[in-house]
Amino acid sequence: MNKKVSVARLSVASNTILIIMKVAAGFLSGSVSIISEAIHSLMDLLASVVALFSVKVSDRPADEKHPYGHGKFENISGVIEASLIFVAAFWIIYEAIEKIINPREIEKIGVGVVVMMLSAIVNIIVSRKLYKVAWETGSVALEADALHLKTDVLTSFGVAMGLALLWITGIRILDPIIAIIVALMILKESYELFSRAFWPLIDHALPASEIAQITMIIQQHCRHKMTFHNLRTRKAGNYRYIDFHLNLDPELTVGEAHDICDQIESDIKNKIVNAEITIHVENFSDMNQ
Repeated sequence: MNKKVSVARLSVASNTILIIMKVAAGFLSGSVSIISEAIHSLMDLLASVVALFSVKVSDRPADEKHPYGHGKFENISGVIEASLIFVAAFWIIYEAIEKIINPREIEKIGVGVVVMMLSAIVNIIVSRKLYKVAWETGSVALEADALHLKTDVLTSFGVAMGLALLWITGIRILDPIIAIIVALMILKESYELFSRAFWPLIDHALPASEIAQITMIIQQHCRHKMTFHNLRTRKAGNYRYIDFHLNLDPELTVGEAHDICDQIESDIKNKIVNAEITIHVENFSDMNQ
């Protein structure tokens, strides 16, 4: 099975189980902070399902209608996930304010603390697996899913600590205040995720560090008056598209020019994961015309 699909399925399964646990704990205790975490996990589940779909589609080979492949499905997935998180955050804030205005008794706090701690531990394990595969494959969708779970770890620990303080102090307003803090963290997460997913949709250039690596590799091959220009880069999902013009000595044979281009492509692909490279070969006489 495809590694990306396998780990995406793991995320869907773990989020489903955690939602059931959090909803049960939330209704048993009446805690808005636990309910907010259940809503957060529901958004995580929707995001995981979107990620699973997008990694399946994005790995399809190029076809007649999509000659550059399907990589941008992962970016669309990221934008959808960010939007879902944004909606969830405002829903949590609404519920928390309602609890501040109309406070309710919270029961079975111990159950809530245990569920939150267990949720955090599970998400630490799953998010690490997602990050590992995302880094190996350059998957935007899996990176987004891992970020969701990483934030879920922080918020789950926060809710657990808040419930423990509530248990000790009996100050009920702590519960909705913690829920609002969770929501603000989620809003920050949605903004960061939206930014990372959206810009590649309009063919944003690769990061400066990657462009510097590409430039250095090309320059290492520029001997005997060879030059290059018009370096362009963009990213679609986990694929990086690179093209540039390479100026060669017209005395070189077609075979020699081909070998030089092959070596440049090979060296770039050794440094830049999932690189698709197009080299436009020119000679010095073309430049002078």
